Formats: sequence, C-alpha cells, structure tokens
Amino acid sequence: MAPPEPPRITVVGSINMDVSARTPSLPAPGETVAGTELVLGRGGKGANQAVAAARAGGDVRFVGAVGDDAFAPELRASLQADGIDTDTLRTTPGASGVAVVTVDDAAENTIVVVAGANDSLSELGADDVAAIEGADVLLLQLEIPVPTVVAAAEAARRGATTVFLNPSPVRPVPDALLDVVDVLVVNESEHRALGDAVERAPHVVTTLGARGARHRGPDGVVTEVPAPRVQAIDTTGAGDAFTGALAVAWRDGPVAAVRRAVVGGALATTRAGIAAPTAAEIDHAAQDFA
Repeated sequence: MAPPEPPRITVVGSINMDVSARTPSLPAPGETVAGTELVLGRGGKGANQAVAAARAGGDVRFVGAVGDDAFAPELRASLQADGIDTDTLRTTPGASGVAVVTVDDAAENTIVVVAGANDSLSELGADDVAAIEGADVLLLQLEIPVPTVVAAAEAARRGATTVFLNPSPVRPVPDALLDVVDVLVVNESEHRALGDAVERAPHVVTTLGARGARHRGPDGVVTEVPAPRVQAIDTTGAGDAFTGALAVAWRDGPVAAVRRAVVGGALATTRAGIAAPTAAEIDHAAQDFA
C-alpha cells in the first residue's frame, strides 16, 4: 500500500531576518552586557511555522512578503531549502522584516520586531487564494495586517480548509476571524489575555511549556498531554515548532496530533536558535517518550 500523501499546508504570515545575540544574562533597562555569539537567520512566526510543518512532513506553500534589500534573497532561499513552495512569496519595495533577539544562558529570550515588508501584505491575490483554498490546513498568526488574516481565513472556509490561528503577538481577535477559526493555538499568557474569546473556537490547544500541552475539543472534553523531559538550551521558536508539527499531524486526530506536537516542540528547545526537528527525529523521540 502506498503511503498517504503529505498534508497540504499553506501558511500566510510573516518572514524576518533574525539577528540573534547570546549573553550570559538578559540586560536590564539601561544596562549593557557583553554578548558571546551573534547569528543571522530566518525568522518570523509565519516562516518558522512553515519550516516546522515542512520538516514534520507537510507539503508547504508560503504566502508572504520580503523587501528588495540584501536580506530578501537569503530569506527566500531559506524557505526553498526546506522544500517550501515560494511562488506566492512576493517582493515589495523597502526593507524586509527584521527581529532582534537576545538569548541568555537560562534559555530565556527577548525579541524586538520591525515588521518591514510584512506590513505590505495588505491584500491577497488570486494565486494566494488558490493556495489557501487548495490546502488541507491554513496556518495563520498575527504578525501581518489583521484584515489580511481575516481574508485568508474566510478563503479557507470557502475551500473547506481547516483554519489554525496562533494569535501572536496577542491582541483582540475580530469576531469575523473567530467565526471561521477551527483550531486556536495559544500559550498560557495568550489564553489569559484573550479571555472568553478562546471558548469560541471549536478546538483550543494551549501550550504549557515544559509541562506539555492541553486540548479542549468541541464537546468540552479536556486532555492534558505531558512533554518529554529534555535539556533545554534555547526556547526560541519552540512554540512555532509545536504548531507546525500539530498542523501536519491534525488528520490523525486532535489528541494524537498534540502528542506529536509536544515532542516536536520539546526537541526544538534542545538546539540553539530556531531549529525545528524533522519527521524522523520526532518519530524516534516519540517512541522513546511512549
């Protein structure tokens, strides 16, 4: 029997160049600290989740924007290196998105984001809509203009595509978006900030850090899924690794998907920088975890 086709994942979201500095401790306001390492690499929640989904076994297409600066070719190539279709990644005049990240020896981080070209993603083209309507899963975040996020979710609903929303950076979510979200993926602080709005989504998946994750389904049943114990060195991008793996595994059922996602998220914390695990790595670790 032939293996099943990989799930088709379309991500509409942000892509940034991350400028990451490692320090022994995070600086307090007004303080200067000595860094020990500087790394440039692709970031943005949209791009991170796209790469995580591709590495977890998804057939991924990315809808987004880069500038016409020196960072743009490298950002585009970084997606293509993981087999992601970038035909719907547009180029706009000006700077690409940039994030400045500081990571300390306790694996905590601070992040400052300059949106750049991500803010130019103000409308969807025909090719973008076709990519959304033809997908099994649409992954959305809130690092691009919210009206575009709403338009993408509405297009997904017309195409019977499952809509995932990771409402980060957290902000009020319009009713028009909540009405078409199938799966809301939040951390504990986002869950608290959104309040009762969280309950409007049929499925809510709440990440709990080292404790794992929680799923609440349409029937109100809550399932807690613990995470494997790992030696974390950098939590940057772990939530995006979780979300990408979750989207790919969703067709196996919500609880099975969450079990796989907690393994993917945990593995991501064991590497420096944004480094989502592959499907084979998740498979291996999941066997040990079971």
